[in-house]
Parts: sequence; structure tokens; C-alpha cells
Amino acid sequence: MNVLISGGAKNGKSYFAQNIAKQMAEEQKVPLYYIATMIPHDEEDRARIRRHVSERAGWGFQTLEQGTNLPGLLRRDASNGGPADAPESGPEVSPGSSLTAAPESAPVDPKGVFLLDSVTALLSNEMFDAEGNYDPDAGERVARDCTAFARATGNTVFVSDYIYGDAETYDTMTEDYRRALAAVDRALAEACERVVEVSAGRIEEWKSPIGDAEELRDTEERHDTEERRDAEERRDAEKRRDTEERRNTEEE
Repeated sequence: MNVLISGGAKNGKSYFAQNIAKQMAEEQKVPLYYIATMIPHDEEDRARIRRHVSERAGWGFQTLEQGTNLPGLLRRDASNGGPADAPESGPEVSPGSSLTAAPESAPVDPKGVFLLDSVTALLSNEMFDAEGNYDPDAGERVARDCTAFARATGNTVFVSDYIYGDAETYDTMTEDYRRALAAVDRALAEACERVVEVSAGRIEEWKSPIGDAEELRDTEERHDTEERRDAEERRDAEKRRDTEERRNTEEE
């Protein structure tokens, strides 16, 4: 089953997507892949990547770097052990991380489960290259690539960003990007069997397979339970830090 997950920034999309992808891979007993599309340009980007790597540690993902040319990910030549397209952004997995990076010599199993995070970054990389060149046709190409990838795998979770809610007027290229992302999202919403919006940790099902309602409710309940548990753990950690700080202050 292909899934599109959209929503605002820092609303819990990635965590929800990881849960869905992991569950799908465990049920089908197939490899679990994370398609990393971000190409870091500064330390802020690199810090964000390190945070994402840390959040996925121990989940069983094999990381695949693919900042552009999504179809090339499945074209690995098993006869000579080399990928058709070299990674765009360099190794994402930091030393000492428990996350597994798929060796470049290993062909990708198209029957595995893929989590692509995110469509937003993939389109940005395709539309604006490192030299500052702008490709106005990138949106149509990314829409074709993503829907073709969904058809080829049948088990991809796509994460995108909802960037259409404000009333700002942007420059021409930014507006072109927003319209292109909207077009990609519409194409994926049509191609995917399930479409979900995540907003402030709340799950809204806009499209789902017939007969899967109970399973979807179970997934949502598990997600809510895990979110509450994580929030409680953060509160407990903050209380312990406050207590320790007060104790240190009193001792001084």
C-alpha cells in the first residue's frame, strides 16, 4: 500500500510515517528503507539530518541517499554491485550511530517498504540546483517520478509538507515552487491508497482502503499513546533537571 502523509512543519509527520513504514515491513517481512532526500547546504541542515538519524536509530531502517532522480534508486546493477546513480549528499549516517546505511554495493529490493522523507526536499533539489539554476519543469518531472515509483514498489510512504495555508504573496519562483508541490501532492494523492494529514499530532484520514478502518484506528491509537508517553518522559526529564538545578543552587 502506498501512503501520502502531509501536514505542517514539526507536527509529527515523520514519526507517524516511521511507525506506518515499520509496521508494513514487519507484517510483510521485507526490507525497510529510508529514502533521504535532503542535500545539506549549511550546518543547520546537517544538524537537522543528525537529529533525524538519531530519531530513527534502532528502527531497522536502511538509509538510501537520493536527493534527485528518484527512479534511479531502483536501477542498481546487481551484476557489478554498483548503483546507477551516486548519492547526492554524502553519507548521512554519523559514526557510532546504530542506524544502518545500505551499502552502495547492495541492490535495492523493490518489494521492500520505502519511506521517502520528504517530497518537499526532493522537489526543491530538482527545481533549484547547487549553482542556483532554476528548472520550471521540475514539478511535472517529480510528479511523474514519484507516481512511477509508487507503482513500481507498491509499498512507499511519502512525506510532504503543507505550505499553502498562509496569505503571503511570494516572489515568482517561490510561488512556482508552491504550485509545483501542490501538483505533486495531488498526483500522489490520486496514486496512493491512503492519504493522511497530520496536524499538531492529530491524524486526519482523507483517503483509506475499504475495510481497513479498524486497522487505521489501531494505528492512530498507538501513535497517540506513544506521543503521550514521549511527552510524559520529556516532562519527567525536565522535572529531574529542575530538581537537580535547585539542589546544586542550594549547595552553592
